[in-house]
Amino acid sequence: MAYMAQLDNNNTVTRVLSVSNNDCPDPAPANEAQGAAFLESLGLGGNWKQTSFNASFRKNYAGIGYTYDAVRDAFIAPQPFPSWELNEDTCR
Repeated sequence: MAYMAQLDNNNTVTRVLSVSNNDCPDPAPANEAQGAAFLESLGLGGNWKQTSFNASFRKNYAGIGYTYDAVRDAFIAPQPFPSWELNEDTCR
């Protein structure tokens, strides 16, 4: 199962969908292009990034409202309080 996060123009996650291994057979994260192509074939265009349920890549599982940071190649949760700082190692 591949989990794909749809990003808006600001790289904010707007939804996360799962794609069957039948439609996305290569191992993660190499199957990101397959997952995006499958979702686009369903009429779900946009910018898609693969996310890992167990956070084995991209630091955190993407959630609605999270931001994808291309420099860190990570999904980052919204800052819950102004006083909280981002841990660069975990992106939490």
